[in-house]
Amino acid sequence: MAKILVRGIVQGVGFRPTVYRVAMELGMSGHVLNTGSEVEIVIDGDAVLFMEALKKALPPLARLDDYSIIDFQCNEDKFTIMPSSNGTRSSPLPPDAAICPDCLAELFQTGNRRERFPFINCTNCGARFSVITDLPYDRPKTSMDDFPMCKTCAGEYSDPMDRRFHAQTTSCPDCGPYYRLEDVPTNDPVSMFAMAIDAGKIGAVKSWGGTHIICLPSSVGKLREKFNRSEKPLAVMVKDLETARKYAKISKHEEMLLTSPARPIVLLDKAITDLDETAPGLDKIGLYLPYNGLHHLLFSHMRHDALIMTSGNVPGEPMAVTDEEISRLNADIFLVHNRRIINRTDDSVVIPYLDKQFFVRKSRGYVPDPMPIGHERTLVAVGADMNNTGAISVGGNAIMTQHIGDISRYETSQFLENAIKHLMKLYGIEKPEAVIADLHPRYSSRNVGKRLADEWDVPLIEIQHHAAHAFGLAAEHGMKNLKVLSCDGTGYGLDSQIWGGDFIHIESNGFKRLGHLGYIPLLGGDRAVEDPRRMVFAIAESLGIQQPYFSGSEEQILAAMMKSSVKTSSTGRVLDALSCWLGICDTMTYDGEPAMKLEPYIKRGKSLHEFDIKVEAGIVDTIDLFAQLNEVAPLGKTLGQDEKANLARSFVEALFEGLINVASPSESLGFTGGVSYNLAINDILKEKLDKRGVKLITHKAVPNGDGGISFGQLANQGQ
Repeated sequence: MAKILVRGIVQGVGFRPTVYRVAMELGMSGHVLNTGSEVEIVIDGDAVLFMEALKKALPPLARLDDYSIIDFQCNEDKFTIMPSSNGTRSSPLPPDAAICPDCLAELFQTGNRRERFPFINCTNCGARFSVITDLPYDRPKTSMDDFPMCKTCAGEYSDPMDRRFHAQTTSCPDCGPYYRLEDVPTNDPVSMFAMAIDAGKIGAVKSWGGTHIICLPSSVGKLREKFNRSEKPLAVMVKDLETARKYAKISKHEEMLLTSPARPIVLLDKAITDLDETAPGLDKIGLYLPYNGLHHLLFSHMRHDALIMTSGNVPGEPMAVTDEEISRLNADIFLVHNRRIINRTDDSVVIPYLDKQFFVRKSRGYVPDPMPIGHERTLVAVGADMNNTGAISVGGNAIMTQHIGDISRYETSQFLENAIKHLMKLYGIEKPEAVIADLHPRYSSRNVGKRLADEWDVPLIEIQHHAAHAFGLAAEHGMKNLKVLSCDGTGYGLDSQIWGGDFIHIESNGFKRLGHLGYIPLLGGDRAVEDPRRMVFAIAESLGIQQPYFSGSEEQILAAMMKSSVKTSSTGRVLDALSCWLGICDTMTYDGEPAMKLEPYIKRGKSLHEFDIKVEAGIVDTIDLFAQLNEVAPLGKTLGQDEKANLARSFVEALFEGLINVASPSESLGFTGGVSYNLAINDILKEKLDKRGVKLITHKAVPNGDGGISFGQLANQGQ
């Protein structure tokens, strides 16, 4: 006889009915109870035998982290599933999970009562985090509470032997949510919507955690014009895995990511040019597979096997979730449903690298995901301004919010605040010990942090941006001491300059910046980020050479700004300048565009040009690297594609050789920040470090870029 306390992902995943079935098979009496922090199992038999059987029977979405067995007197004569109780809220919440094979089969099964029902799901799949209002995860605490179950659904929900036992989003055409076409009366809205998209219309469709803008790849020009997304890469949903192989090269690891229950957008090498216009100038394309009943139904009605599917939002605002927000989108046709979206969750985006993945955007399918943080403090972190996430820490774990986005607008900063408070509610936190924000005095996220700190009357702690990147990487690997290259675009430094190409040493008592790329004037601040020609102008002025971009009063004004301008050590700005110099990209229409368009050239180039690296007092002389570049490729010279690639590769190899020399690692070297998404640079670093017998430490669960800042802010407080 024993009491077993089980911890892991055990809510909303069919765990308790699985426990019930195992107990029945073994002929044991007792009960199973969800306490909020763990699942309590009481049995009148051999606990070791029971746990071995349970491990083998775990449902697909469950995760057993650990368990303890306590001697306990069981006085029950049968096995029962007891109602959930409110305890300490530390049990991981289930993320949304793609439609399972059983539900997909039922969706197209003739005569099945859920045939062609878009909201089909069971305990092994369906919306979870996007519909939950509070814990414990029971139907009254989800947006499905608006839809009373019919008698048949209630019978399935109450039967421990049924696949839909306690599936909180159980529904059917008689009782569940429904889709409709706005302003178009029809009994088959999905079919009519599919016909409109097939005919070249731009549609808006409400899904689990938000709205997608959807069209055929052949209509991408019209979508870009309507939504002002001239060059931005757009995700493509394909009918099935076979179709994905037509458009992209897919390894076994990449196939695993594509078909996982999370169904992320996976950035893959293009196989053919048919979808080039979805990601102009890039060698990768973002593909993903259908993840709910509606997506499969759409493809079943269409002649085409691929659809542009991108986040539906008014520029600068969060993804639309209400009918009013959706109606403001500039679409031709609207397919909406009547289930409330509690938690906005954008599609997750991953870049496969070796046997793992880099998270560009960690959201639907992965959030919430508690990760060990190295301390027991209860804190709130508000992250950065670009690609923002917030985070909380409780009980030794950090829990990040879903992807928030760029929070310069009030609506998005409210989204951040609401997402943080929702996580606090779910985990039973009334007030944190402190709020942590970025050091940048003009960050909108810092304003959110100050507002929250004032509301709760707790301290506001400021952490330097690139140190937060480095702390996050170290904490993700459970390390207290790590040398890190923290390389990205923008971060306010301790010297009031803009950092971004920094060698940072994380130690148990804090951090030290021991080296960096040389400073370059950032003419006009953010204007130079948007216009890489200004970076090249500053470099040309420093070298005393002519530049082809500005003349007359513009040239005079920029020249006058050289002495007083803020300066930057940003790796991202150096790569932008290199992209512009080589004639690859001289304008930024979306975050990171010039450097991203440079990556294919670095990847296929050969290191044919030798650059001498000047390093003095821990500073890599980047201006001198451009002086050497000017000798072989004078600024303004028209270059061939192969020449661009070889120069790009040679320059970047030299740049990172300089950073490695500054770091002088002996055992390991970390690589973090937005630049660490560049796979070609990762390969360069790995090759150089392998020759030195040094291990390259990279991210695997925390976003490399600014989406990981909130985690790093929390990790800093464990030092």
